[in-house]
Amino acid sequence: MKSITIKGSERESVGKVATKALRNAGLVPCVLYGGNQAVHFSAEVMAFKNLVYTPNAHTVEIDLGEGKSFNAILQDIQVHPVSDKILHIDFFQLFDDKEITMEVPVKVTGTSKGVLAGGVLRLNTRKLKVKALPKNLPDFIEADITTLEMGNKLYVTKLANDNYKLIHTENTVVAQVRISRAAMKAAQEAAKAAKAPVKGKKK
Repeated sequence: MKSITIKGSERESVGKVATKALRNAGLVPCVLYGGNQAVHFSAEVMAFKNLVYTPNAHTVEIDLGEGKSFNAILQDIQVHPVSDKILHIDFFQLFDDKEITMEVPVKVTGTSKGVLAGGVLRLNTRKLKVKALPKNLPDFIEADITTLEMGNKLYVTKLANDNYKLIHTENTVVAQVRISRAAMKAAQEAAKAAKAPVKGKKK
């Protein structure tokens, strides 16, 4: 999985007054969990642009200077309900020998036979939760829809991979090809035409 580097500074004061001062200065207060003790730090708002405002998944290298750096993933984010301004971010530290669970985007590939026949593709879930060692975390999960006929569903079991485990029930539908209104109407009209008596036909 691709990594983004965020440069920040450790902070000692973690009270409401100090936190408000950071936000007024254009900084985002953050906490890194998962290690022996929580690490409080802050970074500029723009440092999170490619991490937060993207559909892609990334790991993060938190660089606090003086040789202090941590590998992590974004765990939780708080934004202002009106302005959408980032208020606070929690990270979770990664370790090479410990599995981690995170959401990864689904990437649809191929052209469905059902869609070519007039069906409509519906992506039921745009992200899937995976559990893996950090080195095995995928950038995305490929969902090949080539074999899907009209009315078929693609289940999460078809996306199994030896490098990671998908944390979903076996009946989870990733994508499906639904019959479009136009196709349904055409089928109904064809059925009616087949049942209708042929004019001029002798008994």
